[in-house]
Amino acid sequence: MNTLDAYDLLVRGALVFDGRDRPGRVADVGVRDGRIVLAGRAADAATAAQAVDGRGLALAPGFIDVHTHDDLEVIRNPAMPAKLTQGVTTVVVGNCGISATPVAPAAQVPDPMNLLGAAEEFRYPRFADYRAAVEAARPAVNVAALVGHTALRQNHMDRLDRAATPAEVAAMRAQLRQSIADGALGLSTGLAYASAHAAPSSEVLELVRDLPASRIYATHLRDEFDGILPAMEEAFQVGRASGAPVRVSHLKCAGVENWHRSGEVLAALERAGHGHDVACDCYPYAASSSTLDPKQVTDAHDILVTWSDPHPEQGGRMLAEIAAGWDATLLEAAQRLMPAGAVYHGMHEADVRRILAHPLTMIGSDGLPRDPRPHPRLWGTFPRVLGHYARDEALFPLHTAVHKMTGLSARAFGLDGRGEIEPGAWADLVLFDPRRVRDVADFHDPVRPAAGIVQVWVNGRPAYDGQDVEPRRHGRFLVPAD
Repeated sequence: MNTLDAYDLLVRGALVFDGRDRPGRVADVGVRDGRIVLAGRAADAATAAQAVDGRGLALAPGFIDVHTHDDLEVIRNPAMPAKLTQGVTTVVVGNCGISATPVAPAAQVPDPMNLLGAAEEFRYPRFADYRAAVEAARPAVNVAALVGHTALRQNHMDRLDRAATPAEVAAMRAQLRQSIADGALGLSTGLAYASAHAAPSSEVLELVRDLPASRIYATHLRDEFDGILPAMEEAFQVGRASGAPVRVSHLKCAGVENWHRSGEVLAALERAGHGHDVACDCYPYAASSSTLDPKQVTDAHDILVTWSDPHPEQGGRMLAEIAAGWDATLLEAAQRLMPAGAVYHGMHEADVRRILAHPLTMIGSDGLPRDPRPHPRLWGTFPRVLGHYARDEALFPLHTAVHKMTGLSARAFGLDGRGEIEPGAWADLVLFDPRRVRDVADFHDPVRPAAGIVQVWVNGRPAYDGQDVEPRRHGRFLVPAD
């Protein structure tokens, strides 16, 4: 037999979605030395170290979670079960202006950097240190990393409730340039948070100007509520002035007063896309999750407290219930609970659907792995898009759902060789049952693996068999091509 007909992995007869937003086709996919070498018809006599019957199942590129806060999780819990069990093979970390690196040692880290972990876990003063730690941990998924604006600010400023001085901006620029040279994807900001809200556009622009053409600017907008349109325009102006592609993080219409504004929000995104590279990500839920923020405390919708440092016994209860028990206002109760985490049920389903369906929208979980009671998006985002929205609600075809979490994402973040099934691409693959795939995690029981994910491979090696995560791990640190 011809040695070209011998594979490390051969999946026969699956409905193959190649990541390009076109209908699937029944085909065989062969893998050798970590890369796809066949996407078509294998010889009848072909052999493989691992042969898989894919008939009745769908095969897709491994899903790319473009919006995560897994910076430290990929080191302390490198098996990454929350991601592998939903078919995710690559995570982008460092979002919302908060990153594990480069971070100077400190007695404490500012909110919301505490979402990533305790101060003593920030051990990576240089991006190269973090990259080396990830490579040593060898997580089960691939990792690509942004540098957080808030991390840079806390390295060089005595307090964060003001604009940076020219000298401080220069120090941040130097640290960002070195991080880019060491493999960072680009810069992220979280201008809505108190730790960065005082930063003017000019401060951000000076940093973004240093990004090479292959790197991106990702932003948690300064305002996702009433001021969302000016906040979007601010982000697009930074992109246009610097030339950097703009990625709007977890695009949403937050707050009851902003429900049904998704049409005008998406129109602004489209206008910006005429002549400039813009895109956004979105998670498939009408509730957000972050730290408990007094600015977001309201009686207009439910707020679930997920954790509290001073009052851990209140985790898992509604803020209104806690306030009533304390005979306090919502704001007083929130201030007593802080620092704390919360889930805000502040979006309208119609807006979520409209944003999810837009051609410029990728899928990102925005999951918080250190949350004792995480939002179900941590474990359920990708199967929810495939099962609930694509199959059950017919919001878009299944091949479009796959495209939003594979090919579109890989191109938007410069992850060459990922996100598609074609010869030469890296063999990050997920085999799933399109009839059964669904999210199982919910707000009452959020730590539950998805149904219908049959097998996952990372760089051509087994990673998850539908029941158990493979103990041997094969993820890599990904660096964008220049």
